[in-house]
Amino acid sequence: MISSAKMHKAEGVLRRLLPFRECVQTIIGNLLSSDAAVSSALTQAPVAVNRVGIVVFGSDDGLCGAYNVNIFKGMLDTIAGLRKELGEGLEIEIITVGKKMYKAVEKISISDSKIELKPYSGIDSKSEGDSVKEFAQYLEHRFLTGDLGRVLLQYMHFHSAGKQRLKSDTYLPVSQEVLSSTSGKNKGGRPYLFEPDAATIFATVLPMYLLSVLQEAFAQNRASEQAARVMAMQSANDNAQKLLEQLQLEYNKLRQQSITTELLDIVGGQIRD
Repeated sequence: MISSAKMHKAEGVLRRLLPFRECVQTIIGNLLSSDAAVSSALTQAPVAVNRVGIVVFGSDDGLCGAYNVNIFKGMLDTIAGLRKELGEGLEIEIITVGKKMYKAVEKISISDSKIELKPYSGIDSKSEGDSVKEFAQYLEHRFLTGDLGRVLLQYMHFHSAGKQRLKSDTYLPVSQEVLSSTSGKNKGGRPYLFEPDAATIFATVLPMYLLSVLQEAFAQNRASEQAARVMAMQSANDNAQKLLEQLQLEYNKLRQQSITTELLDIVGGQIRD
């Protein structure tokens, strides 16, 4: 019941984030559909990618079934895909969100010299607000300085209480596909006057878009975690109920057997008398 209440709260956060993200996407769409030339270092992929950062979202608490295991397996598949695309010598930096995921990744970072576990202090699976904003700025700084050639987000996407899907999205650089999908917002083709100028607005709005994406990932992670915990607790409750019924049946059988044995002893004693 507690997890169900937390899940509904996380759903509410997701619904409140949607208008902000849509507004930012509309602004980006208007900028891209105009004849103004806009660009940002956050959209430019480096020529050679030697180091990739993966932000892996998990939980801080247990009792959520195979939630963390599924994310961990998806992360391994993502690493295998990156090495196939960019070469076996690719260095991978994993930034974990949640204590359970940190413990899981810690084991493979010891056995694989190309994988570095680098936790970011100040965030966990329940983080929101200023801490998420600081984390977004940290990831942007690492990308702009060239420390990371690409940043990915690995998390569970919340569809419903009984359905969550693993997602691995490219966070940085912002892909052209994402920008193209937002450029259709200005369908009327109306002219716009930008103040101070389109390039400055684009450079300001794009980090806001990235922040909204990261905030949504945290919210998706919280909602999916609680949904997984609800399902795990419901399954545990059903299994306990079945076990109780089996034990009750076994108890009744043994009790009936004991009564039958006592009756046979009584009847046998009367016959001997």
